[in-house]
Amino acid sequence: MNLPDIIALLLSLAAIFSYINYRFLRLPSAIGLMLIALLMSLGIILVELLGFELRDQAEKLIRGINFDKTLLHGMLSFLLFAGALHVNLNELIQQKLVIVILATVGVITSTLLIGVLTWWLLAWFGLDTSFLYCLIFGALISPTDPIAVLGIMKKAGVPKSLEIKIAGESLFNDGIGVVIFLVLLGLISGSGHVDVQEVLVLFAEEALGGIVFGLLIGAIAFYMLRSVDQYQVEILTTLALAMGGYALAGAIHVSGPIAIVVAGLMIGNHGRRFAMSDTTREHLDTFWELVDEILNAVLFVMIGLEVLVLAFVPSHLLVGILAIPIVLLARFISVGIPVSVLRYFREFSPRVITILTWGGLRGGISVALALSLPQGPERELILTITYIVVIFSILVQGLSISRLVARK
Repeated sequence: MNLPDIIALLLSLAAIFSYINYRFLRLPSAIGLMLIALLMSLGIILVELLGFELRDQAEKLIRGINFDKTLLHGMLSFLLFAGALHVNLNELIQQKLVIVILATVGVITSTLLIGVLTWWLLAWFGLDTSFLYCLIFGALISPTDPIAVLGIMKKAGVPKSLEIKIAGESLFNDGIGVVIFLVLLGLISGSGHVDVQEVLVLFAEEALGGIVFGLLIGAIAFYMLRSVDQYQVEILTTLALAMGGYALAGAIHVSGPIAIVVAGLMIGNHGRRFAMSDTTREHLDTFWELVDEILNAVLFVMIGLEVLVLAFVPSHLLVGILAIPIVLLARFISVGIPVSVLRYFREFSPRVITILTWGGLRGGISVALALSLPQGPERELILTITYIVVIFSILVQGLSISRLVARK
């Protein structure tokens, strides 16, 4: 099936599933779409067990989509830009210390904890996996997914100060997690020798370079927006900023996710205030909200369909289930320690550690990173574990976070 046919199919499924969810399930859009797609995938597997050959064709279609490239090198730039566009920069700056610590120290701590605990768990099951691969799993599963978080937190009734912490952390820890993932992946594909200085330099180039590059392209786009007053041109400029800026960031080896988040924050705040007319602001918001909704719908349908490419090995499934409390424990520790220390210097909302732990949703980015691993038994194992954790995160945590917030 060629690319236009694949796009047509995904959009059609997203539209049908959105209709079913709105009419009958009434779940949050992302959760409902993924649940319906997941049930359809499981139905295809069940039909195959009854003797009907449907799974092979469906699996061939899903593999043809190339989930990791579609998300990481296609949809992600638009989704991150759309998310950052509506984050209040002043509120973000007020919470900058918490966000920076959670997005850096928190992700690194969680990566190490998950890596060690997963290594012990796999050894207990007799699954011989190198420690580096366990750390890679920690790196890809530790960052909270901004796509999942921003969509669900809007409707969860989280206090504003806590919402901005969760949203800000998810926007930035995603880029940090991808950098750590790439560093570890480079160690596996290379000699395996860990040169601390090289790792720190690469980390600085990717993360700090992403911030600087994001400021640069954001400033260029700001100047362009301020010098014209035609919303069609201005919307096209933001499209070029999101897509072209992300591609250029990859070409010069700086973090694309971080660059686009920084650029999106600039345009969504200073650009909105000083470079746009009321008409442009209205059209820009409508356009990017629509892009965000459509791509989110397609993404969560794709996540639900990805179950068709998993290898159902019983031991892998059991390890995946046992990895859920490991990931939650690592999240609890990695946010609990920084917040407990910061309590001496500032006030936090009640039960902030519990809400940050349970509200740290994982999503499509984790699945895409797992799919980007080189072929081998480790890839299949990590992919299965990642998928189970992501499904639990979106369905169970995503559906219950509102009740947790409402609980006195």
